[in-house]
Amino acid sequence: MITLEMMPPLMFGGLVLAMLIGFPVAFTLAAVGLSFGFLAIHLGFFDLNFLQAIPGRVFGSVLSNELLLAIPFFTFMGAILERCGLAEDMLDSMGQLFGPIRGGLGYSVIIVGFILGAITGTVAAQVIAMALISMPVMIRYGYNMRYITGVLAASGTITQLVPPSLVLIVLADQLGKSVGDMYLGAWGPSVFQIMLFAGYTFLLGIFKPDHVPPVPKEARTLTGWALWKKCLMGIIPSAVLIFVVLGTMMMGLATPTEAGAMGAVGAIVLAAIHHKDFSAAGHKLLIIGTIAAGVGTIIAMLYSENIYFKLAYAVTYFAVVWIGLEAVRIPDLRALIKQGYETTMRITCMVTFILIGSTCFSVVFLGVSGGVWLEHLLTSLPGGVWGFLIFINLFIFFLAFFLDFFEIAFIILPMIAPIAQKILAPSVGADAALIWFGVMLCVNMQTSFLHPPFGFALFYLRGVAPKEVKSSDIYWGAMPWIGLQAIMVAIVIAFPVTVTGLLDKPLNVDLNKVKIEVPQIDLPPLDFGPPKQ
Repeated sequence: MITLEMMPPLMFGGLVLAMLIGFPVAFTLAAVGLSFGFLAIHLGFFDLNFLQAIPGRVFGSVLSNELLLAIPFFTFMGAILERCGLAEDMLDSMGQLFGPIRGGLGYSVIIVGFILGAITGTVAAQVIAMALISMPVMIRYGYNMRYITGVLAASGTITQLVPPSLVLIVLADQLGKSVGDMYLGAWGPSVFQIMLFAGYTFLLGIFKPDHVPPVPKEARTLTGWALWKKCLMGIIPSAVLIFVVLGTMMMGLATPTEAGAMGAVGAIVLAAIHHKDFSAAGHKLLIIGTIAAGVGTIIAMLYSENIYFKLAYAVTYFAVVWIGLEAVRIPDLRALIKQGYETTMRITCMVTFILIGSTCFSVVFLGVSGGVWLEHLLTSLPGGVWGFLIFINLFIFFLAFFLDFFEIAFIILPMIAPIAQKILAPSVGADAALIWFGVMLCVNMQTSFLHPPFGFALFYLRGVAPKEVKSSDIYWGAMPWIGLQAIMVAIVIAFPVTVTGLLDKPLNVDLNKVKIEVPQIDLPPLDFGPPKQ
């Protein structure tokens, strides 16, 4: 006879078994959830009316969730930017800038991976684009094969942590925190991770200089101002787009969905101005629109919004519309926009179906007291907060061998978030607890793309690598970078300030000492006499 206490572990076991069969995760979640739901009804743990919560949560928490509207916008932005030639320009210019030093090509891959991560938010095409461009060059100049494969795969996964990452949007939604706070919390670890990657390359240059040789002088075609100009032409437009997306969100001028929409339009503009067929009239309007935006911003800061502010931004909007029409006019960009729509549709549908499936599973899991079972399991771990964090991170690390970040976020996070809030709040405060926890898991889940043999970044790399690159080089090359990401997880656990340092400090107000003072108003005396004629 199956008891209520046996149902939660049986549900987990059934889910793992169904996933090992290879059935799609979204449908596996729904099938396991509904199967155990009908079993629970048969055993009398709850009645059929309880399952009415599933359509209510699907329509109320999934399909009506405005925050999730940001996902298609950021996906579209990444799909456009990863194919528009921006990566090629930046990798070429950065490679020549850092080429004279040992590991210079590695530094350029890491830096460009960071910049692309801040404007694309997707791993697949970032790994593919950088591998197609940089791998032949690094092989030609004698870089160690395992270093090449490792740095390309790891630099592609940086996008998981650098805002405006899709992972952070999903984590914020599942943890019930604001996207802006999640982005602020992620900046510290993302910068530290870049420093770790660069530090590893620097040490290789000292102890194994033959693994990361400098680029020969005769191979560097650009020098002086021409080189710096090419670097700036790649970095400045990217920095402007990062500010438009992240800056407006951080300053409270735009919601994540609005910022994503501006990013999608900005990606089309960036793709158009990078194309060789961009017209001279478009270049002139780009300059005029940029100047008008600057003038309008200065007017708003000094004199508040007025007619001149509106006129300045009207010119900017006209320039953006013109450049967008230029993108539609150019056949290559028209095809690129169409591909971006298709990619966005596929990813958005995948996320929606996983959310619906995870809702079916979580409703039934909570109905059979799964939350109580899980809380008892996690709160009884030895070591208190440290024991909880170590166990959860090891659990997520091994789970990432088989699941990607969407599946982990939608299946696991809703169950452990309330427990994490309860356990971690005394350490960093109630407001910052889930931000710290979410960023920590985001760093951890990066490894899901590098785990041999199922890491998707390794699959992408294998698909575009030349024949002389062995699969063993790809798998062994990923190992040191997985270790660096594990070190980053340990740093975030040991030093919460790396996440919480940029967050707003909570206001410590003693409600018992709050006084409300109402000013006394002298009123004329009331006249109760007969009315005056």
